[in-house]
Amino acid sequence: MKNSKKAIIKIFKALSDETRLRIYLFLMQDKLCVCELINILNMEQSRISHNLRILKEAGLIVNQRDGKWIIYAINPEIESNKIIQTLKNELKLSKQDLEKLNKCKKENIRKKFKCN
Repeated sequence: MKNSKKAIIKIFKALSDETRLRIYLFLMQDKLCVCELINILNMEQSRISHNLRILKEAGLIVNQRDGKWIIYAINPEIESNKIIQTLKNELKLSKQDLEKLNKCKKENIRKKFKCN
């Protein structure tokens, strides 16, 4: 991703929302599908999808189909961006959020639910 002024503004706008920032921090830990994010964040599918779309439009995340699931991950092309490097170094998931992520993975939520 080009470090143009517009691209940087888009990144800041996308990450200025607490929900999107939390989603991004979760994705920094692991690739996740919508149903896993619904379970972790306890939010409606439409709200999760809306926030994922904004993160994707900002170039922060990518998605890939894996059978019936769409898996979201950090965009590898943006990981070298200095803003993203600072985020990785300075921002971490809260202990509570990390526990939610671990519980979701342990319970294998992706296999239990259909998410599209």
